[in-house]
Amino acid sequence: METEVNPTVFPKVLIDPNPTSSRKRGRRLRWVIWIGLLLIFGFAFYLVLGTKPAPQKGSGRRGVVGPVTITTATAEKGDIGSYLESIGTVTPVYTASIFAQVNGPVMAVHFTEGQTVNKGDSLVDIDPRPYQATLLQAQGALERDENLLAQAKMDLKRYEDAWARNAVSKQILDDQEKLVMQDEGTVKNDQGTVQYDQIQVEYCHIIAPITGRVGLRLVDPGNLVSVGASTNSSPLVVITQLQPITVVFTVAEDHLGPVLAQLRKNSKLGVEIYDRSDQTKIATGELTALDNQIDTTTGTVRVRSTFSNEDSALFPNQFVNTRLLVETLKDVTLVPTATIQQNGQTSFVYAIEDGVAHLRNVKVGISDDRQGVTQVEGVDPGEVLANSSFDKLQDNDKIILATSAPAGAHPHGGHGGSGGHGGQGGNGPKGQ
Repeated sequence: METEVNPTVFPKVLIDPNPTSSRKRGRRLRWVIWIGLLLIFGFAFYLVLGTKPAPQKGSGRRGVVGPVTITTATAEKGDIGSYLESIGTVTPVYTASIFAQVNGPVMAVHFTEGQTVNKGDSLVDIDPRPYQATLLQAQGALERDENLLAQAKMDLKRYEDAWARNAVSKQILDDQEKLVMQDEGTVKNDQGTVQYDQIQVEYCHIIAPITGRVGLRLVDPGNLVSVGASTNSSPLVVITQLQPITVVFTVAEDHLGPVLAQLRKNSKLGVEIYDRSDQTKIATGELTALDNQIDTTTGTVRVRSTFSNEDSALFPNQFVNTRLLVETLKDVTLVPTATIQQNGQTSFVYAIEDGVAHLRNVKVGISDDRQGVTQVEGVDPGEVLANSSFDKLQDNDKIILATSAPAGAHPHGGHGGSGGHGGQGGNGPKGQ
């Protein structure tokens, strides 16, 4: 007997005959959902960025509204120098290391350490007594031989008179003539010995050969000194001339041409000396000599400049910074270096006219960092230029003049030709 099942009590279970196709439909649904969400977020992001207000015309940079406040400077006509900068060493014109010329004990030292002595001043005395005794012996020998020579000459005169009367033979007369000549040679030898001994006595009294400053005392009274400037002996004193004094520095061979061109015109090339920090000017002089060859290892030539050094500001072997004035440009347009801006290889300034900034390209020439000015072409003397707020300023922006200069700005650039260094540069000049 068959039993009939009531469908209301036992519901019919539906079984998918193809479960693999169901999983694929689920994955496709999830992808569709994710893509939809990404599209919604992207559209919302676009709406947020697209609603920002556009910058107004003449505002300069984004977010800046209205005129730009700036400081200004004026282009001026003046002179500027082309300098070569290098490092140098103060070198005395003369340095005398004085050694003993005779042996003996030091009797006296007549200078103090660091004293300035004049040429001919007494420095050191060495015991002269042994040399004075030798000189006295030589003088005695000379006196004796001079008398022998005088006696021989008297005998020669007698023989000549006798020979005139045929009283002596020719042989006796000739012998006497040769004897006189021998005595004359002996006298000359004695004279040389006396002169040598006199020099030895003079060497015992050492004097300054030049005017200059002595160094630290190297010998004391009682010290035994010996002859010669050998590696084992030390000088008695060293004298260095300080006035005038020179500075030796180098010029790159690439920049030697303009220097030689000026020297061929007999031009006096000025040289300025600055201290080790390159901040304080020490002295001003002129170029006096160039070396006769270029150093192939460095590609430079050594030059010497001379300074009066009346205030003794330059000290031997001092390290200094040098600026050689090669040429001075007359009546050129000078602007403060801070007004010049760069866009790649292009230089430009903002010229102010009727309250509006106008971008203008310029050609930059020689610059002088110490004066803060640069020679330019493309700007006329008297034109007003922007000197600050370049991060906000653009072409045709309206401007407002600041009542006071902001920190770091240079509202007024110096001018004149105290100097500068430009395109040709120097031995490592600034700005290259």
